[in-house]
Amino acid sequence: MLKNAKVATRLPAKDLDRARAFYSEKLGLEPVEQREGGLRYVCAAGEFAIFVSAGTQSGTHTQMGWEVEDIEATVRELRTRGVAFEDYDLPSLKTVDGIAEIAGNYPSKGTGERGAWFRDSEGNLLGIGQPVRA
Repeated sequence: MLKNAKVATRLPAKDLDRARAFYSEKLGLEPVEQREGGLRYVCAAGEFAIFVSAGTQSGTHTQMGWEVEDIEATVRELRTRGVAFEDYDLPSLKTVDGIAEIAGNYPSKGTGERGAWFRDSEGNLLGIGQPVRA
């Protein structure tokens, strides 16, 4: 049943206009549809919606991510648009110039992954990943 269903992410926002401006100006994304209290976006292989919520975003884990071909170029481009990347210096995760080298990956995806994280205007933690292939 769900195996054949399309997956779509939902991200909460306190201020939908502010979120729309962030996704447009910083990420270059425009909604394909809107309704009262929500915006729907479509990317190459998935979709997500931003909805008005009175709840509090934890921002303590990656809530949505994109897989890219060239993480350095993507990070560089997003920085020119004003996106601030998170810096981590933990025993299990360290970023250098905003990008972390992550050991291990799902076998079909490669031997590792490179990742970078940033927050949207609403405090949602978003990620960018690039599989490392041997």
